[in-house]
Amino acid sequence: MIDITSLPAMDVAGRAGRVQAGLAAAGCEGLLVTKLVNIRYLTGFTGSAGLLLVLPDELLFVSDGRYGEQAAEQLGAAGVEARIRISATEQRQIVAEAAAALTTVGLEADAVTWSAQRRYAADWFPTAELVATEGLVDDLRLVKDDGEVARIEAAADVADRALANVRPRLKEQLSESDFGLELDTEMRRLGASGTSFETIVASGPNGAKPHHRPGDRTISEGDLVVLDFGALVDGYCSDMTRTVMIGDPDATQRRMLDVVAESQAAGVAAVAPGVACEAVDRACREVIDAAGWGDAFVHGTGHGVGLEIHEAPRVSRVSTATLAVGHVVTVEPGVYLPEHGGVRVEDTVVVSASGCRALTLAPKDPVLH
Repeated sequence: MIDITSLPAMDVAGRAGRVQAGLAAAGCEGLLVTKLVNIRYLTGFTGSAGLLLVLPDELLFVSDGRYGEQAAEQLGAAGVEARIRISATEQRQIVAEAAAALTTVGLEADAVTWSAQRRYAADWFPTAELVATEGLVDDLRLVKDDGEVARIEAAADVADRALANVRPRLKEQLSESDFGLELDTEMRRLGASGTSFETIVASGPNGAKPHHRPGDRTISEGDLVVLDFGALVDGYCSDMTRTVMIGDPDATQRRMLDVVAESQAAGVAAVAPGVACEAVDRACREVIDAAGWGDAFVHGTGHGVGLEIHEAPRVSRVSTATLAVGHVVTVEPGVYLPEHGGVRVEDTVVVSASGCRALTLAPKDPVLH
């Protein structure tokens, strides 16, 4: 198992203060945080139900009776000072009373449904103006501290080792589903609390479907097999893709493997602070375009990774984001040809002062004899 206490500590306690400092600029006096992953980021709470009201000078955490003891333990361990109220039936009243003096209350625009907003307006904050906020918490999550990077790196190490342990089994004519189960089980055995997303095992023609779900197709000689998977450690995700060739590739498969490898290396080399995400995407795409397969690269080049498997910044041709030290992103170009299969290679990297450092280290030699 992974000893979480051996990893660098995260500054959870300091995060809410940065949100409080941004309230005025966001046009609100308080913020109701309802997105659970953001509540976890600000407090360390890992339960499935909770609300966090961020006020200028205090935090109010509200949950139900399942989480009274857990909330006190987790917020205390994170050093977060908050008023904790536990109730299954009076949460609206508790929050409304705490926010009674506010004239403006922010809601997380990307996390609140239309019906929830109407409820908040009518019943929770009837005398306040509701403000749709964007990025008050999510933007803080863009730059990872050393503790966060260490957890993503630990998750990546679990995935690296799991693949090394089970990769030879690809020669044993397992189904996609059976191999996916082997890989998922091995990550758990090595200390992951779970997988960071549903593992992709796409063999032969299924590899031309970038997000194929493992099925009953038998992995066989002559197949390209796309393996896209990740582990979860202390809430943080890893993400990696390797393509394995079962036996010797034919000429087209060999060219696909070479072109994608060159494209992915170009993308990783482009990652650095101050570089536009669009430029990283372009570096990958130019290689594939030059090979004549531009139309077969059907998705963006990458995305941020952290408490969520897909988070900002996006690395794509339409992205307006710029990389900064502490961003953790993937670089994952691919080529998908239905008659030959698919090839994708992906690393998760952390942006450093001098460029980037790969967190996923599994070998990329594709051929398995």
